[in-house]
Amino acid sequence: MATYLVTGVNRGIGRALVEGLLARGHKVIGTTRDGQAPFHSSNFHLVACDITDTDSVRQAAEAISEPIDVLIQNAGVFGPRPQELADLAPDDFLHVLNANVVGPWRVLQAFLPHLRRSSRGRVLMISSGMGRFSGASQGAPAYRASKAALNKLVQTFAHDLKRDGISLIACHPGWVRTDMGGEGAEIDAKDSADGLIQLAEDLHLSGSGRFMDWTGHTQDW
Repeated sequence: MATYLVTGVNRGIGRALVEGLLARGHKVIGTTRDGQAPFHSSNFHLVACDITDTDSVRQAAEAISEPIDVLIQNAGVFGPRPQELADLAPDDFLHVLNANVVGPWRVLQAFLPHLRRSSRGRVLMISSGMGRFSGASQGAPAYRASKAALNKLVQTFAHDLKRDGISLIACHPGWVRTDMGGEGAEIDAKDSADGLIQLAEDLHLSGSGRFMDWTGHTQDW
């Protein structure tokens, strides 16, 4: 049994991750902004944590004393719809960057001591294929730019964390049927979550610094 910390567990992929992890017998610490979540299990503990607020993230980290084996950074936002050049307000763009780039940085920084106390610390940053420079780039510029920036953080932080024996990868969860992905998306949240959990279980230091999808395949940046 490993101890997982999963951010943003109230719905979508986050909720499916918790359900999958509990089914496998793992202990899960989940976070939501309001401290509410639809789980009742002796292996589940909920902590209020707003990843866009530094004090909130620090307080969440201070509320947890045990080692964290795996951190899955799932919480994030898509931003306004549509995201057209002529209409997207700079402050809305900054909100997306705060949630999707600075937010994971805050969480990783605050929980780094917990990961260091694990014998095999691992971090999965939930990114998106929409952040790939090698793919199409039409539409949703704020969301795409935030995920491209997150991917670059993964490359940088993976190098820094190797000295601590902590593995870090960026993950494309697929186009998932969630509030963000929409009803027309290709993949069920459970299938995506199961694949991401398997990635976490299989991850070792030799694989750190990669961009992978939920099926276990390495992706181009």
